[in-house]
Amino acid sequence: MALADGHLPVLPLGADKRPLGNCPACADLVCGGRPNMKTPGPCLCPWPCHGWAAATTNPSVLASRQWGLAWRRARAIGYHPGGAGVTVVDLDNADAVEWARTTLPPTTTVETTRGEHWIYSGTVRSVNKVREGVDIKSLMSYARWLGPGSGTMADVPDAVHALVEEKPAVRPAARAVIAPTPAGGGRCPHRSPVYLERGIAMAEQQITSADSGVHNTVYRTFLAVLSAHGRCGCLTETHIGRLFAAAQAKGESARHCTTAWSNANAALGM
Repeated sequence: MALADGHLPVLPLGADKRPLGNCPACADLVCGGRPNMKTPGPCLCPWPCHGWAAATTNPSVLASRQWGLAWRRARAIGYHPGGAGVTVVDLDNADAVEWARTTLPPTTTVETTRGEHWIYSGTVRSVNKVREGVDIKSLMSYARWLGPGSGTMADVPDAVHALVEEKPAVRPAARAVIAPTPAGGGRCPHRSPVYLERGIAMAEQQITSADSGVHNTVYRTFLAVLSAHGRCGCLTETHIGRLFAAAQAKGESARHCTTAWSNANAALGM
């Protein structure tokens, strides 16, 4: 409550340092989470079940019975850096810490179990593994609260902006499976740029227009795209990137996108 009073959106984390936890009514985000997953706060159900988006400063939510049950199971406090207007450079080992000391301007620092958090004023998009042992946590992400730290907070430096812009969102490499030439000969219809573009655009629209069950919608859409276009070698990294971007704009994490894509491949035996 004290952190929330200080305008830090908080959420409960389990022993594995991940958010607690998908409630029975919203397991795997079947309820779709908040209508706008780009803002912090509780989802439409009363449980803190949607990761960073559940982080809140609302005292009535934090004091509710449902959140009380979650806090009693919690083993750590998490917070949404972007909602607090800050960026966390998560340094996961000694080499990463040394890199920061020689590359980044001094700022507020917090010791972690394996390294340090360097906290800057301002927000950027969140990207993991921008270099070995370094994650950037800000918008649409969460970090563990480990104390106020020490040192004067500086603005997000150009070096962090450059890392974020250079590192694309995580997505799997295209794994085309070449199918035999269509029966009767002739050119594969997927080779038509218009045909493929229409399919990808429809898939993007299906994900973007989902107002509930986003997680399942993403999986079903990936499955449909792979079923139609995945066996002839037409899909490129650019096409996959467009689908991942649409899903992440609806609040899906890069990890969820990668898992959904891999599961769709497996379901089709690809």
